[in-house]
Amino acid sequence: MKTRILAVVGPTASGKSALAIELAKRFDGEIICCDSMQIYKQMNIGTAKPDADELSEATHHLFDFADPFESFSCADYIPLAERTVDDIATRGNLPVFCGGTGLYLDRFLSGADFEATEIDDTFRREMENFARENGNEALHEKLREIDPESADEIHPNNVKRVIRALEIYKTSGRRKSELDRESKSFESKYEAIQIGIKYTDREILYNRINLRVDKMLEAGLLEETKCLMDAGVFEKNATAAQAIGYKELLSYFRGEKTLIEAVEDLKCATRRYAKRQLTWFNSHGNVIWLEADGKTLNELADEAEKIVKEHF
Repeated sequence: MKTRILAVVGPTASGKSALAIELAKRFDGEIICCDSMQIYKQMNIGTAKPDADELSEATHHLFDFADPFESFSCADYIPLAERTVDDIATRGNLPVFCGGTGLYLDRFLSGADFEATEIDDTFRREMENFARENGNEALHEKLREIDPESADEIHPNNVKRVIRALEIYKTSGRRKSELDRESKSFESKYEAIQIGIKYTDREILYNRINLRVDKMLEAGLLEETKCLMDAGVFEKNATAAQAIGYKELLSYFRGEKTLIEAVEDLKCATRRYAKRQLTWFNSHGNVIWLEADGKTLNELADEAEKIVKEHF
């Protein structure tokens, strides 16, 4: 019998965390982080990590554990998530994934093992330095030369994924796109339900995003960014340096933009990221979407509960 898994997905600021917590309460669930930035220590406000009140409402796993000075990839995440799921299921509880990093969830559920290909930290640092010195487009062109399909799929500014695709080819001699196709033939050992939150009126989501950014600033996002910058986190970890919520504010600290300009950049970048997340979840996996316009948390949870009971 396959292990049952519930995943709450969707764009940033859509209300995933609140819904995941409510469903965890209703189904004896435990929440597993599926966000590539919320795993890092010290990066709390900018990643919208669950606060103390939220953490007290349900058991949470794989949040706030990774060293912010070191890169952490999907290949690192999969074995940790597998052990966490096994542990939760062994205790008779329901694993509830929550987050907006679709790649992590997709790779975990696929059952494919190619992400376990060798990791070459030296190569990663070389490619990170190359991108800094020559630009993201030049790095992306390296990928296009060896794997045009992956280059078409991965945005040049997603340096982390570009480097990972190059690393896969270097360590295994095989293209990421080729391994992606093979992964679709694997049968997952999990029985998963993916419930997504979306807004028919996109302006509602954008207003939620803008409000979240304002609240982050009130909570001390500037101070957090400055501390991380002064500690050298963004210099040593290219993944952290690309995190929306921090990189937009770095231009302010470097004197390149005013605070008002940097904050507007942050809001725009977050809205664009939300669009990319929706595109990903619409094209990967089988998401059952809930339209959240004008609905309370309890109303959304009631709909989600009905879906879970119908499938499980």
